[in-house]
Amino acid sequence: MYRESSIHYPQDEMTTMMIPVTLGCPYNKCLFCTMYKDDKYSEVPLEQIRQQLINGYEYTEKVFLTGADPLCVGYDKMMIILKEIREYLPYCARVASYASVRSISRYSDEELSNLHNSGLRLLYIGFEAGSDKYLSLMNKGHTVSDAIREAKKLNKVNLAFNAIVLIGIGGAGRCKENAQKTVHMINQFHAKTLITMSLMLMEGSGLSELAKKGEYIPSSRQENLLETWTILHNLHPEKTMEFDTTHPSNIIKIKGILPQDRKRLLMEIDSKIQE
Repeated sequence: MYRESSIHYPQDEMTTMMIPVTLGCPYNKCLFCTMYKDDKYSEVPLEQIRQQLINGYEYTEKVFLTGADPLCVGYDKMMIILKEIREYLPYCARVASYASVRSISRYSDEELSNLHNSGLRLLYIGFEAGSDKYLSLMNKGHTVSDAIREAKKLNKVNLAFNAIVLIGIGGAGRCKENAQKTVHMINQFHAKTLITMSLMLMEGSGLSELAKKGEYIPSSRQENLLETWTILHNLHPEKTMEFDTTHPSNIIKIKGILPQDRKRLLMEIDSKIQE
C-alpha cells in the first residue's frame, strides 16, 4: 500500500532505514505545498510496520519514520512502534521523524519525554516563518506563539529537533522584514540545526495560482540571499547550532556550526551576492 504513495525524507536521512508510518498528509492545506496533494491520508497498520522491522537488518543504527507527520498517530501507537524498533533492531541508536507544531501540541511534556526515552531522538519541524502574517497567508495552521511554545516544550524534555524555515516566504520586498521576525523566533529556543529552504512555486499549488493572478510576487535571487544573510548574522543560539542551506532549493549551499563558523558563512553569502 505504501509503495503506491509519495515517500519524502530529509536529505540527511538518505542512508537511513525508512519505515512508513503514515501515508499522505493529515493537514494537506499549506498554500505552497503539493507534496501530498494526490495522496489520501491514512495510517500504516501496525502489522505492516512490524513485518518491515522483522525483515530489517538487525544492526541498523538509524531509522526514519516516513509520512508528512507521523506523530499524528498518537502517543499510544508511537510508543508501540518505538518499542518494536527496540525489539527487532536492538542496535538502533536513533529514530527520527517529521513533525508539525500542531501534532506536537497534542502531546504532554511527560509523553514527549517518554517518546525520547524510548528512542525518538530527532524531529524535523517546518516552522517556516516568524511572522503570523505570512504563516496565515500560507495557511500553515500554527502561529508564531504556538511554534515558540512547542519548541520550548521539546527543549524542556531534551528531544532534539531541526527547525526548517522558508526563505522568500513573504514574497518580493519582504526579505528583511521576514528575516528579522524569523530570527527573533528562532533565538527564543534551541534547535539542533536551522535548515533553510527557498520557497518554490509548485505547479498546482494555491500559491502558484495567486502568483498567476499577480496577487503574490516571488522574491528575487538577491532578496533570498539577503534574507539568508540577515538570519545568519542575527542568530544568537545559547548552545552550538548547525546552520544548513544545502537543500537543493537554495541558491547557495553552505553548512557550518554557530557561532564559530558564522564569519566564514557570512563571507560565502557575501561572495554569492556580489556575483
